[in-house]
Amino acid sequence: MAIILLLLIAALIGADQLVKYWAIHSLAPVRTMEFIHFGSVKVLDLTYLENDGAIFGSMSGQRWFLIGFTSLVIIAGVIALFFAAKRSKFLGASIALFVAGGIGNLIDRIRFGYVVDMFEVKLFHFAIFNVADICVTVAFAMILIYIIFIDPKIEKAKKAAAEKEGENA
Repeated sequence: MAIILLLLIAALIGADQLVKYWAIHSLAPVRTMEFIHFGSVKVLDLTYLENDGAIFGSMSGQRWFLIGFTSLVIIAGVIALFFAAKRSKFLGASIALFVAGGIGNLIDRIRFGYVVDMFEVKLFHFAIFNVADICVTVAFAMILIYIIFIDPKIEKAKKAAAEKEGENA
């Protein structure tokens, strides 16, 4: 399972960096281009942005803090990944997404001093984001689902098995 999760992380980092490479070389010169529209309703555009902060541009200019903090979170995530994968494939995949997103943005911060963003939601005003951000956001949602719905069932099943084993002893 660990090898599959590591391959997933590598594939997601590769996809993130490939899209960012395209954005730097093809999108940056034009700055923005229409992407998904339904009639006159704009849903998503591609807009090149160099974000030197964190979420929604917060902590702008704090490059070294963000590199250090992200590195610590990634290390903790990799350690948690090996424990989580034994507990639940769903939780393991969630943490793998989280780690991949963190590494994708960390690569940008180290290389450029900023993160390359390109997806702009036009349907409502929202942040401009990238593939790594999508990984982190989906991972966060999956971890919440795990905590709220899946983990309680695992704990209930373990408790029932322990009680049954106690009765048979």
